Amino acid sequence: MDHQLPPEGSWRTWVVLGGRGAGKTRAGAEWVRSMVEGAKPLDPGACTRVALVGETIEQVREVMVFGDSGVLACSPEDRRPVWESGRKRLVWPNGSIATIHTAHDPEGLRGPQFDAAWVDEYGCAAVNKGTNQPNKFLDWKSSESRLPYYSTGARDELMQLQYLRAMSEYWNDPGHNPLSPEYDGRMLDMSRAFVWAFDTRPYPFFPNNVTKWSDGDNYTRGHWINGRTAGRSLASVVGEICRRAGLVNFRTEGLYGYVRGYAVEQVTDARAALQPLMIRYGFDAIERDGVLQFRMRDGVKAVTLDPERLAVTSELDGTAEQVREADAEVSGRMRLRFVQADADFDVIAEEAVLADEATHAVSGSEVNIALTRGEGRQIAERWLTEARVARDTVRLALPPSQIALGAGDVFELPGDANEGPALYRIDRVEQSDVQLLEGVRIEPQVYDLADIYDEVVQARLFVAPVPVLSHFMDLPLLRGDEVPHAPHLAATAQPWPGPVAVFQSSTDANYELSKVIGTRSTVGITRTSLPAARAGVIDRGDVLEVELVSGSLSSVSEEALLSGANMAAIGDGSYDKWEVFQFAEAELVAPRTYWLKTRLRGQAGSDGLMPGSWPSGSSFVLLDGTPSQLDLSPNLRRVAQNFRIGPARRGYDDPSYRHRIVAFDGNGLRPYVPCHLRFRETATGDYELDWIRRTRIDGDGWETPEVPLGEESESYVVRVMQNGAVLREEMVAHPSFHYSAAMQASDNLASPFDVAVAQVSATYGTGPFQTVRIAE
Repeated sequence: MDHQLPPEGSWRTWVVLGGRGAGKTRAGAEWVRSMVEGAKPLDPGACTRVALVGETIEQVREVMVFGDSGVLACSPEDRRPVWESGRKRLVWPNGSIATIHTAHDPEGLRGPQFDAAWVDEYGCAAVNKGTNQPNKFLDWKSSESRLPYYSTGARDELMQLQYLRAMSEYWNDPGHNPLSPEYDGRMLDMSRAFVWAFDTRPYPFFPNNVTKWSDGDNYTRGHWINGRTAGRSLASVVGEICRRAGLVNFRTEGLYGYVRGYAVEQVTDARAALQPLMIRYGFDAIERDGVLQFRMRDGVKAVTLDPERLAVTSELDGTAEQVREADAEVSGRMRLRFVQADADFDVIAEEAVLADEATHAVSGSEVNIALTRGEGRQIAERWLTEARVARDTVRLALPPSQIALGAGDVFELPGDANEGPALYRIDRVEQSDVQLLEGVRIEPQVYDLADIYDEVVQARLFVAPVPVLSHFMDLPLLRGDEVPHAPHLAATAQPWPGPVAVFQSSTDANYELSKVIGTRSTVGITRTSLPAARAGVIDRGDVLEVELVSGSLSSVSEEALLSGANMAAIGDGSYDKWEVFQFAEAELVAPRTYWLKTRLRGQAGSDGLMPGSWPSGSSFVLLDGTPSQLDLSPNLRRVAQNFRIGPARRGYDDPSYRHRIVAFDGNGLRPYVPCHLRFRETATGDYELDWIRRTRIDGDGWETPEVPLGEESESYVVRVMQNGAVLREEMVAHPSFHYSAAMQASDNLASPFDVAVAQVSATYGTGPFQTVRIAE
């Protein structure tokens, strides 16, 4: 096929990418023919010496030579080469020769001075002992599916990483890969070396999208390098941390581990940065002769101590003291939280439990390291077993002749006939005339992790990063236990992008995460107007039609309505103009469209903000507990703040984020509007006004003769107004006001006029006004 033909122009290497059955072998065989054959059967071709290189002799012979798509099957009879089995080569009628070579004998490539080579990829499965037999992979759909020699098939990315590193370092050495005098290049150009198996399907959508690609299960069995080449060896990560901390004298040769990802979120010292890695991988940092050495806790190279040659000291009762902690002091459950690799990098947890554990107490830990679920379970089980073994401790003293032993070293003490010798790791050393050691019992087998086979993580469906519709709501107290000055935030989107992040800053820079909203609110738009109505009295007027962006509504009984059910807010979209109301009936009349009837208006003191009518197109938010309060400091009340709101999986500078600048009054502190404002005119022309105080706190009780004040002191503002102009403003300490005839004359008052009254809070200020018109 056209895409299998060698490209035109000057080139040295070309690649055919394809899965099984794509025709790669046929394309390679045809290319060999095109190199060695001339125009006629006996005419010379472009090349006379060709190398056929594969993993084994059998693989080259059965696939590249005798295979269904091999050289012999592709060649016409008059041009077909002869197979010389004793010399392992093909000889064409025109004298061209192709010899067989294997990856196990790289030195065999020296000498013949090949004109061309047909070479298989090099590769190693990411399974334990994968290097025992490179290029062996598990694939249930293939007859060539094999595990490498002696491999259990357990996942091991470090094995694959070390194989690729060894191949690269070996062939980049000029001693192994000399320059050719013919073409001024290395025998092997490693910049053009190709690893089996790389797949062009993007990681991690492949292998996680199992509904689209059925071969994703092969990934967890070591197939493909996608998503693995970005990992690093534990030794390289520890070395980088040390170098960044300015350490020069350190050794990491004894560290073994594969790091998928590790984040150090805060600037700190090297010890704090290394601690999570030490806990996860089980290694220690030991200082010896001015060199910081890192050792795995594998118990190798233990020093055997002779009990007869221990030092005697008054610090010990005898030559050695052995202690075992009580079982009750050691948790039988361990939970580890970590970042899940091969997926969406969510934080998940794995838990291990001892078989004899009867309690529910859990010891927990968290590491900012990317792990597979199987690795997380392995670590939790290792920690649990390690803690049980470490119950046994020993204290002993050594003579000065053994001063070389220090913290981190492992020593062995002989045991009785039942238990045998025991290994201890030195945790503490005190030096005087003798060396006093404290050791913790270890078992090297603890660090031989059990084989746990990961399953492919199901990919989360892609959700377009659409802007999030959000409503800030500076609401009054609804239950009484809210933070009075903090606003609520309702967020939704179609489609919902998952968790929504709210970033906050005093300027449009240096944002910090304020809140993550995990559930979208029930939000909509009104399609009919809602006229004003009396507060506290059931409104049985015309229906309010609401079209929802997200969520659903349901009806409740009138008893549930009076108990606070189906509370919602209607407003103009600004942060502070919201009326709280309730509804008993919600009738679905169209997709996502409801008729709301039997309403209670002006709840929670919001009657003071009720306009003459809420127009069609007003915002609607269901107050079902999903809209939550922001963590706003009290000193930021009425101080403008910058907010960026968008999908939590993207940065706040992403185009899907929306920028808002808002200053909140803290309406949970706002006094209610006074009610039952009345006046009467005396015979002398004076006006006596009175009203009833309301409260925003604990006002539902019937046991007391008057509701609690809810403020530091009782205070009201009284305004006398005419044609919108304020003629007089007075502060009074009681719910009454005497407007004398002399005051009226001083104000040049003419009838009619208005008197407005509002309660005053020492924290909030003046609340909403209640107005009465006085006319002669």
